[in-house]
Amino acid sequence: MGEGATDVGSASRAIFDAACAVIPGGVNSATRAVGAPWAFTRAEGARMWDADGREYLDYHAAFGAILLGHCDPRVDEPVRETIGRIDLTGYGVTELEVEYGRLVCESIASVDTSLATNTGTEATLQAVRLARAITGRRYVVKFQGNFHGWHDAVARNVISPPERAYKLDPLSAGILPDAFAATLIAEYNDVGSVQALFDEYPEQIAAVIFEAIPHNVGALLPTREFSDGLRELTRREGALLICDEVITGFRHGLGGYQAVLELEPDLTTFGKGIANGYPVAGIGGRRELMERFSSAGGDVVVAGTFNGHAVGMAAAVATMTHLRDHGDDFYPRVHALGARMREGLQRIADELGIAATAAGFGSVFCLYFMDGPIRGYRDLMRNDDAAYVAFHRRMTERGILMLPLSLKRNHVSDAHTEEDVDRTLEVAEEVLRELAEEGVLA
Repeated sequence: MGEGATDVGSASRAIFDAACAVIPGGVNSATRAVGAPWAFTRAEGARMWDADGREYLDYHAAFGAILLGHCDPRVDEPVRETIGRIDLTGYGVTELEVEYGRLVCESIASVDTSLATNTGTEATLQAVRLARAITGRRYVVKFQGNFHGWHDAVARNVISPPERAYKLDPLSAGILPDAFAATLIAEYNDVGSVQALFDEYPEQIAAVIFEAIPHNVGALLPTREFSDGLRELTRREGALLICDEVITGFRHGLGGYQAVLELEPDLTTFGKGIANGYPVAGIGGRRELMERFSSAGGDVVVAGTFNGHAVGMAAAVATMTHLRDHGDDFYPRVHALGARMREGLQRIADELGIAATAAGFGSVFCLYFMDGPIRGYRDLMRNDDAAYVAFHRRMTERGILMLPLSLKRNHVSDAHTEEDVDRTLEVAEEVLRELAEEGVLA
């Protein structure tokens, strides 16, 4: 059912219509307002079912939070056991929180201590605030196209149209102009653009924050020259380097994508895949930095009634433990499936004469509708956004769930199989051929 279809009379649409009466727009996060399928009632493994019983092979994976598969018993069974004996204490600490912290520190080489939050937005908010407190400086540098949540300090310049890219492009109304003014915009994979900001604002920049891979615009892969350059530049200028691994952490490797880059940032944020879909995220870094938080007697407030909730901690401990004990099997397998998908999509596009570039890393894939090379956001402004959305929409109509928004990536989980990938490629060939014949694609 297409985006514009009403689907009146279906059980899924009825649920959505009921939601509109009690939830603004019928959804609790704006990126879910993308049309049919309107409502889901079941999820298992690599599949979801809507309220009308339609089955979907899920590559959206809740923006990548589903790492092992929906309702995976390796995570859900420990959660059920935990619910039977403890829930929210709101006082002191639990053994689950200790185990969670220990596993995070063992997994991410740059992390000595960490704090648990519920969302990636909370984690990056804490990281930016901590950096400003430590340095006593005002400005933060982020990159055009990188998304670090919706708090005021970073809520600008993500998927910007060409006329607003690199200029002021707010994500939201209601944010004070001073908050936007304190965040500076650079170009990804271009250390020179960052150096220019340090030259313009000498001894005034507190931190540079960047996505290890900007998966919020598909998959821009950082060069080693770029990541090493950021590390050298921030050290020289007395600023902190914040590596946002909310998407890449645990999905691309137990040590995050920073391990692939052999990078040691000052602070790291993580989430999503760490708990296979349960609401857990966090911030970690060097001990002397993290002890500026008020939980350790410092002057940077950390609070949150639900931080370290037993349910989330049980899920995160189970997920991280599985990745630690079975990572030698898990990562090669899902990376191979991701490569199979990317190679297949590129082959199909080439055979059909479509200007397209399959991109990604590990278990993440996307198909840009443009020729390469693709290094930074300036390159992405050549992407055919209408074709990107049309491809995802028609794949979803055929039971292959891909979020129909431009530049959104897709994810393979441990529950996917080679047969799933091959079936997906068969459907993709049908869809791309159809779009080409209709003149939708260049």
